[in-house]
Formats: sequence, structure tokens, C-alpha cells
Amino acid sequence: YSWLLRLDACMSAASLISIKVGGEQMNSIKSFTKEYSFLSNFYGCFINYMGLRFPSVEHAFQAAKSLDPDIRWQFQYCRSAGEAKQRGKMVKLRPDWEEVKIQVMTDLIRTKFQCPELKQKLLDTGYAHIEEGNSHGDRFWGTVKGQGRNELGEILMKVRDELRNENQNSSQ
Repeated sequence: YSWLLRLDACMSAASLISIKVGGEQMNSIKSFTKEYSFLSNFYGCFINYMGLRFPSVEHAFQAAKSLDPDIRWQFQYCRSAGEAKQRGKMVKLRPDWEEVKIQVMTDLIRTKFQCPELKQKLLDTGYAHIEEGNSHGDRFWGTVKGQGRNELGEILMKVRDELRNENQNSSQ
């Protein structure tokens, strides 16, 4: 196989790298900006979770850190995803948080991409590798300078595969 890396001229250098493998084009999404902003947990879309309605995945995720219904309820009214994230840092974590946080995120991402428009956008990423590249030091959910677990990117690719399989099964 011949590997050809090129930065796509019409995208920000950090957001999309095209890789040519044996004549097939594969993309790698490296950040959730511009046309890929919809991949971000900060992207505005209503999420119904735990009997509440949140304005973004980030709001719902931060609320899920607590088992206290009153605290969860408050996250619906954070003015921004950034505010929700900051508040989430102050919440007393539920005892099982480390064991459940990946499943919580997976459930929220599945919910987000039930929206037909967002579902199509995710499917339109094809087979691209999705990486939540960031500069704020998050090596668990994303990567910093290519280093990290990229759990959010892995979840997005898993959900995309599930949606693709659903579409294929329903068209047969």
C-alpha cells in the first residue's frame, strides 16, 4: 500500500487529513470545528435523558454525574455547554461514575444522532477516522497532539457503524 498524507486545502489544517490507501480515499477528522462542529458535545441539540430535556449532550452528561434529581434538573438551565461543564466539575460524583461514564456518553451520543439531520451528517463522514483533537489537555475523551484514548471519537465511530447497519438492514 502506498500512503499519501495531504492536508486538504479547503479545511483547517487540523480538522481533516486525507489518506490514500491502495487507491481508496479515507479521511481522518481531527477536530470538531467548522463543518464538523456537529460532532462536538457542545453542539446545540435537544437531548431527552433521565426524564429531562437538555440543550446539548454536554449538559446531559454533566447532569448524569450526580444521582441527585435536583442537581440534575439544574443542568437543563445552564446558559451554555461551557457553563454546564464548569458546573459539572463542582458536582459530587456518583459512586459508580468511573464505571458508567463511557456507557452514559454512548447513550447520549446514540440519542443525539437519532435526529435525522444529525444522523445523516454523521453517516456522511463515511468511514473517516474520528478523533476529538483538542488543546485543553483531554486525553481520555480525545487526543492532544495525537496522543490519548479518544473515547469520544471511538463512540462516534461505533454509533456511526450502528446507524449504517440499521440503514442497510431496513433497506433489505
